[in-house]
Amino acid sequence: MTDTPVQPGTIRRPALLIRAARHALGGYCRQRDLARLMPGNPPGSAPAAVLPRILAAEAEVETARRAGIGHYDPARHVALLAAIMGEARLVAAAPG
Repeated sequence: MTDTPVQPGTIRRPALLIRAARHALGGYCRQRDLARLMPGNPPGSAPAAVLPRILAAEAEVETARRAGIGHYDPARHVALLAAIMGEARLVAAAPG
């Protein structure tokens, strides 16, 4: 059995979450937001190194949303989706 990494383009979420994340993307500040969303992430980490961690964190939040768990935080979910979009753009723009 192999683990296939989740790619940002394959994530399927409710349209309202995606619209909110696209709106939040306009205010995405990598340094500020990654420090808040991914504590312990070294400043200046490459987007390709950070993206899998953000995807994993978002998957956990999505699981909580689907299960109806009381600690689900929609604001964090939107912030994680915006971070995924922002980091995916940086990865795509990187040379080579």
